Amino acid sequence: MTATAPAPRTNFIRQIIDEDLAAGRHQTIVTRFPPEPNGYLHIGHAKSIVLNFGIAEDYHGTCNLRFDDTNPHKENREFVDAIQADVRWLGYDWGAQVYFASDYFERLYRFAVELIEKGLAYVCDLSAEEIRVYRGTLTEPGRDSPWRGRSVAENLDLFQRMRAGEFADGARSLRARIDMAAPNINLRDPVLYRIRHGVIHHQTGTEWCLYPTYDYTHPLSDALEGITHSLCTLEFEDHRPLYDWCIANCSVPARPRQIEFSRLNLQYTVMSKRLLTQLVSEGLVAGWDDPRMPTLAGLRRRGYTPAAIRDFCHRIGVTKADNLVEMGLLESAIRDDLDANAPRAMAVLRPLRVVLTNLPAAAPTQLEVANHPKRPELGTRQIPFGVELWIDRGDFSDDPPPGYKRLVPGGEVRLRNAYVIRCDEVIRDAQGEPVALHCSLDPDTLGRNPVGRKVKGVIHWVSAAAAVAAEVRLYDRLCQVPQPGSGGCDFRADLNPDSLRVLTGCQVEPILAAADPGDRFQFEREGYFVVDSDRTADRLVFNRTVTLRDTWGRG
Repeated sequence: MTATAPAPRTNFIRQIIDEDLAAGRHQTIVTRFPPEPNGYLHIGHAKSIVLNFGIAEDYHGTCNLRFDDTNPHKENREFVDAIQADVRWLGYDWGAQVYFASDYFERLYRFAVELIEKGLAYVCDLSAEEIRVYRGTLTEPGRDSPWRGRSVAENLDLFQRMRAGEFADGARSLRARIDMAAPNINLRDPVLYRIRHGVIHHQTGTEWCLYPTYDYTHPLSDALEGITHSLCTLEFEDHRPLYDWCIANCSVPARPRQIEFSRLNLQYTVMSKRLLTQLVSEGLVAGWDDPRMPTLAGLRRRGYTPAAIRDFCHRIGVTKADNLVEMGLLESAIRDDLDANAPRAMAVLRPLRVVLTNLPAAAPTQLEVANHPKRPELGTRQIPFGVELWIDRGDFSDDPPPGYKRLVPGGEVRLRNAYVIRCDEVIRDAQGEPVALHCSLDPDTLGRNPVGRKVKGVIHWVSAAAAVAAEVRLYDRLCQVPQPGSGGCDFRADLNPDSLRVLTGCQVEPILAAADPGDRFQFEREGYFVVDSDRTADRLVFNRTVTLRDTWGRG
């Protein structure tokens, strides 16, 4: 079962696929999503997931989930499991088999032997730093390695001994013999294999001490799996000639085509896995699923839905032009989803007590209200009502600014779904701060407007006697500037100091006491919130997903 999506918008990749099908080059479309298990997936990966799985679904083909696990000192099983969970959560299914590049280690080794036998690869004794120096620059050609002329027999012997573990890390590597003067620096005898001792691979254990590079592994894995269209981000465009070289010179069963598209760059956050790893390792966030992180795990914990993320990916489209996507576009996608689907509730985040001095004995103790103003099928709920209520401290002012439509001394306001009340007396503490409001209600205003006067303001509230205490975490954008780290500065200097504010002692409707982690609500007049995974039987925790409207940076 895969995620449903709107009718696909055409783009240059779909046009290429249509042309390939029309020309009879393929009967079935096969794509792949090839993450490296060295971290959690982020929103940029979502773009690739939606593209690859979406194309496979739309063309009645298949999409393989294949882990690029060729760098074991940075990879582990936690990341493998997290990636699978994220892809499933996003709404996609890769079928019965999960693929790993390590599945092909033996076959990749034999392909390397084939290249050596053809005189197209050699064992080099230069160090990694020496290889970099010998490679030359963008304006100067490289120099041949002193070991480029080794015989086929010597190269085969040394390569077998590299596999057997005879040599230390970095002592030798296997390089392609292509062209040290090639204008494309990626073709200047790139490294195909390097020695790595002392690491335990999450799939192969200690079986190998010889690991293939990504640029060698990826095209051959694509070919072995019969991938028809290998969709990569633009940074791999210069690597495409090497991709094609590997396929052309090895005895593989298929000829996949690499196509590049622009990666997702999103404002007010960082998308580099290296920087995200740094945030986690330095304790600048509370893990990979911190709701401030752009990881899918973080977005899920923050209350984002798979539908909203898929919608966002469809909105930004697929092009070859690099651009910086506004954070507001992602926030708009989740607002649209939650506005249509999240049930409503009332929560008072900064409580101020209200005492109703004239509540009639016959007044209802429960008020029936709709769970969603536009979706009657979501039903109604009962809200307790009584003499003492909580309202938000921000809904009362002694000295209101112009245009203020909430409660003031002697002024009136409507309680959401209830009566019109008037503030008659303000009870203050020793510092003169309000601690309670004594108010009278107009008993004729339940469900109707007052006679002879117009009350403009409406505020939310909860019954003090029935309310449930909760912790509310107000999450905001991770960074305080659109492009953190620009100009070569340390991105950490651009982190938003107000990206998380924790409010304790909040008061919420009693019905929310039964909410489970992942349940989403619109807190009326406050924003959209989700129950956090920290929630326990005696601790209710909500995370703010997004505000009701985009007011970011306006104070």
